[in-house]
Amino acid sequence: MEPKKPKIVPEIKGILRSHVIEVPSCIRDCSGIKIFGKRIKSLLFTTDVAVIRNTNADAIIAVYPFTPQPLITQALLLAADVPIFCGVGGGITQGKRVVNLALDAEFKGAMGVVVNAPTSNDIVRKIRETIDIPVVVTVISENENIKERIQAGATILNVSGGKNTPNIVRRIREEYPTFPIIATGGPTEETIKRTIEAGANAITYTPPPSGDVMGDLMDKYREQY
Repeated sequence: MEPKKPKIVPEIKGILRSHVIEVPSCIRDCSGIKIFGKRIKSLLFTTDVAVIRNTNADAIIAVYPFTPQPLITQALLLAADVPIFCGVGGGITQGKRVVNLALDAEFKGAMGVVVNAPTSNDIVRKIRETIDIPVVVTVISENENIKERIQAGATILNVSGGKNTPNIVRRIREEYPTFPIIATGGPTEETIKRTIEAGANAITYTPPPSGDVMGDLMDKYREQY
């Protein structure tokens, strides 16, 4: 029996859009999460519309440290050519406002909504009863009661535990072998691989700041003079 030949994947970049932020290739090793027929393996953590338009990530996770606003959601979704998971609060922003923001995000075209770790199970339950897109619940500690989160209506768990992320993912995976998990992969391919091996289905990657990317580009320009 002849060995299988490796698949040839044609790649088209163009001239003007060849300079993009690429997620680490090792992320392709995870299983992915199939949502509305689309398989998501890599998510870029950003709200920068220029970055959103210039990345090869499968989706964007747009969570920011301010009260979510429908105008920001609209701007992100208008700029994106890939699915967006929108932050709708749960930390500073609480109560009925979070439910309303989640519904607004669905109406505007978000693939899913993300709530912060302090969000109560009652709010998660109300969001789940209100919208038909995934409710992504952020988990930051091994002490989190995962069973209650799932029972409340979490569709996907978003593990963001810093250096402890692989341990949290592993603990969840032991108890819930098939539940969808997105996790932060960390700064290197080695940390990303550890997170995937722990059981993450999809990886969130934080790109370098736009200022750093621009600085590198300016250094190249300066070398020409």
